Amino acid sequence: MQKTCKTTLLDKLWKRGQDLLGVQFPIMCGAMTWVSDPNLVSKVCNEGAFASLACGNMAGVELERQIQSTRNLTDKPFAVNLITVSPNYKAHLDVAVNANLRVIIFAGSLPKEQEIDKAKASGAKVLVFASTDALAKRMINHGVDGLILEGMEAGGHIGPVAGPILWQQILFEYSETIPIFIAGGIARGKMMAHLLLMGAAGIQIGTRFIMTSECVVHDAFKAAFQKAQARDAVATPQFDSRLPVIAVRALKNKGTIEFSKLQLEILSELDDGTIDRETAQRKVEEFWIGGLYRAAIQGNVESGSLMAGQAVGLADEIKTVKEVLDELVCDAEQELELTLKKL
Repeated sequence: MQKTCKTTLLDKLWKRGQDLLGVQFPIMCGAMTWVSDPNLVSKVCNEGAFASLACGNMAGVELERQIQSTRNLTDKPFAVNLITVSPNYKAHLDVAVNANLRVIIFAGSLPKEQEIDKAKASGAKVLVFASTDALAKRMINHGVDGLILEGMEAGGHIGPVAGPILWQQILFEYSETIPIFIAGGIARGKMMAHLLLMGAAGIQIGTRFIMTSECVVHDAFKAAFQKAQARDAVATPQFDSRLPVIAVRALKNKGTIEFSKLQLEILSELDDGTIDRETAQRKVEEFWIGGLYRAAIQGNVESGSLMAGQAVGLADEIKTVKEVLDELVCDAEQELELTLKKL
């Protein structure tokens, strides 16, 4: 890739991220179900950044096909994002290990130590999401190669803690020990610059990559993002600890209201003993997977799931992947230059 601006200061700050991911720009495109397909992943990687295939709950053979399709489109490194609570998780892990990927990312819940070891034995670097400081400590002790701190400002399934708190609890504490990538609420190069100054090895963004011409989501989905303000991206509530749903941040519409109704119906079934907790949890996840497909692929933005981070309020223009990356990188370098002049 031909640089459009210098990265002299950035290269001093994000070298560990570059080395871990094997890329020019340690800017990760977050794995988004139905969205992070071989097309978007390869486009991001070919422009010098990094991306992950979203496994969701696809069959193992489909994941194999998507990995090969991505390799047909790029010779750059990329990852797969394994959802540990997916029914097909074990099959996904086997496929990822056999694919000899540079990076394997675990999401959803914490992977077991032997699963981390299995991934590392394939030669892959292992990244995991840490939503609290206690989980970060445990994953570091289990030998992961890097952490992703995703604040509750992010879209889709989110953790319980806001990004600035995670930075203070984990980034400031462990950035010298292990490379740490920051996710959630990032849309501007200036923000990236200051996160790097605080010790981050790189960043991960998702919502901003939705608003690219290469992203395959329906035009109606992008139009909803263009109209949205940050406050429109709301997190779903949990009504009862018996149904421990992971909060989901999405633009409020009929779909979010329907999800609240679904939780109440499931809780009633739990009370009656007509459903077990495992089935209840699966029904919740099926709702979101189906809802996201209806909105992102079919364009049903009224009742489908419009998963979006609060950065949606900063992403109201559709650009190419290259333009997004150029803007992030150039603005970040300029911000670092200005910061140095102020010292």
